[in-house]
Order: sequence, then structure tokens, then C-alpha cells
Amino acid sequence: MRQKFYDTAVKQERAVLVGVITPNETEAQEKEYLEELEFLVMTAGGKTEKAFTQKLQRPERATFVGTGKLEEIRDYVKSEEIDMVVFDDELSPSQLRNIENELQVKILDRSNLILDIFAGRAQTAQAKTQVELAQLQYLLPRLTRLWTHLERQKGGIGMRGPGESQIETDRRLILNKISLLKERLKLIDRQNETQRKNRQQLIRVALVGYTNVGKSTIMNMLSKSEVFAENKLFATLDTTVRKVVIENVPFLLSDTVGFIRKLPHHLVECFKSTLDEVREADILIHVVDVSHPNFEDQIHTVNETLKDLGAIDKTMITVFNKIDTFKPEDHNINTEQEPITLDDFRHSWMAKNNSPAIFISATQKENVEEFRNLLYKYVKDVHTARYPYDNLLY
Repeated sequence: MRQKFYDTAVKQERAVLVGVITPNETEAQEKEYLEELEFLVMTAGGKTEKAFTQKLQRPERATFVGTGKLEEIRDYVKSEEIDMVVFDDELSPSQLRNIENELQVKILDRSNLILDIFAGRAQTAQAKTQVELAQLQYLLPRLTRLWTHLERQKGGIGMRGPGESQIETDRRLILNKISLLKERLKLIDRQNETQRKNRQQLIRVALVGYTNVGKSTIMNMLSKSEVFAENKLFATLDTTVRKVVIENVPFLLSDTVGFIRKLPHHLVECFKSTLDEVREADILIHVVDVSHPNFEDQIHTVNETLKDLGAIDKTMITVFNKIDTFKPEDHNINTEQEPITLDDFRHSWMAKNNSPAIFISATQKENVEEFRNLLYKYVKDVHTARYPYDNLLY
């Protein structure tokens, strides 16, 4: 008898993406959003097969896209045996239920996908608690769809409300868990506050920026430590703090979670304690991926998030990273004009308006020494102002 072999490898899930182009968005913008969504799917371990878009004044209240487009997606999903459909915006509970009924496959929205990635990346007790809290807050209004099978029961005596009572039980359990997690986070916050107080003597510098711009690589370069870094979104979830000494000035450098467009509100709320490092920093290093075609939009997203955190007015150094992968053709708005070069950017309003600004490649170690000197100057100025009689500097 021949021995049978079974493939135990986890099958990569195949996905379809769906986005809506509203009047205040261009097709190019939506294309970029869907490319980012595809990167999120890849980070979560999936593979994107196709993207569907539709021009609408606003997303349909019942099904997000029009019924004709939904039928087109359904036919493709069925014929290609797709595992999941991912929507570029957060879906309401009713939209989620209606779309699931129509497509009969797993439905995720952008928020759910980001939460899934965060859950896989969380390492510390704080990050795990924050992610679990955000997941439960996302799940709470969507409980009813988990009990749709009970709707098929016939009414009558003895058949009233078992689903409803179960939903109420689940809702109470989730609310209890949410308040428990909030208390746990308060305790962790108090412990972190004590740690931060013990570090108050040193100048504090925080790396901020869009996700996947090279913050952790710069952290490793400056602190000579091994912080996890890879070409995926949200590679860093837990804030890492390292002591760095440049010449004769010591300071603390922290690497924070990357920002992203359409970041779920409850996720921002849950991670505000993690971003205390940003709020309490003396200097912010805003890292920008200059090779990204829409890096200006990313700068805007980061600045808006910093504004929400109350940290936009801090001393900031802008570091345009990844100059080694910069391609002029990716940044050429008008095809009739000469491609914009890196030198053009250096002398443009972008470099001037974000002054002080420096252009580097963290992986290729280009202009790293100039960056160190600039950082040293700013840290030294803060140190001198705070400790004017410190013999360390003289």
C-alpha cells in the first residue's frame, strides 16, 4: 500500500480589492490607495489578484458599490475561487452583512486588515492589550452578523429571541472585557510614565513618519542596535528606546509605530499611550521616503497625525531617506517637461519649507555623517539650553 502525503503548508489567501472614486479624489489617487491596500494584504500574508473601482458621488449606503459592480465582483470571485474581498474604506455593519450575503466569501475592510496586521506584529504586553482593545471596539457594533443563522428560524411559541439574547450576552461580555483592558492599559501607562520620569535628564529624540519609510533602519544606524526592520508595513509596532551618544552628547532615541492614511480612529485612540514618546520628545526626526511618488501626501498625513497628538509645534528635522532608489520619472507630473531630479528637490520649496532638511540613504550610508552632524547640533543646543553649566560639553 502506497503511503499518502498531505501538504500541510498554509495556503496563501487570494484577495480582490475594491475602492470607490469620489468627486474629491482622482483616479490616480485611488490607484495609489489601492496599491497601498495591496501592500497591506501582502504584509498580512495574502496575494492580490485584481482590483475593482467605481466612480460614485459617495459609497452606496447598502452595499458600498452599486449592485451592478457587486454582481461583477461576485462573478469574478466565483469563477476564480477568490478567498476574500478587501474594501478600501471602513464598512458599516449593514454594508458588511449585505456584501457577505451577496459574495459568500470572507469580507474585510481597511480597518479590519490593519487590525489583523497589528495583532500579528504585537510583541509586548502593552501592544497586545492595545490591539485587543481596538479589535473588540471594532467588533462590538458588528456582532449581529455573527448570528444571522438564527434569522432562519421560524417564529412562534418557544422560538422567540434566542439569537437576540445571545447577542446581548456577547455584548455584555465584550463591554466587560473592554473596561478590563482599559484598566490594564492605565496600569501600563503609569508604569511607562515612571520609566519616562527616570529618563528625564537626557534629551529625547523621536523618529516619526509614514509606515515603511526606513525609521527602524535609521534607528539601527544611529544606535548600532538591532531593531527589527523589513520592507513591510508596520514592521515596528512597539516603541523602542535606545541611548545614543554623538561625540560628547548622550540622548535617547525612540522608534515609533508608522502612520498611514485612513488609520482606524479607535486604533489611534488605543495607541495614543504608545505615542507618548512623540508627545514628550524634545526633537522629532520626520523620516520621508523621497523615492515614493506621492511622498508629499505622506508628509501631510504625518503632519495631520502629529497635529492630533498635539506635537506639530516641536523642533523637527526632516530626513528625506531612500535617495538611492529615487527615480526622476516617478515624480514627473508633466510628461512634456524634463524629469525632476533629486537636486531639483534639494533646491525646491520642499527642502526649504521643511528646513532643516537633509537627503540620505540609510541602507547605503549616503550623507549619514552630515545627518549625524545636523542632529548633534540640534541635540547640543537643547542640552546647552537645559543644562547651561554642564561640564560635559566643555
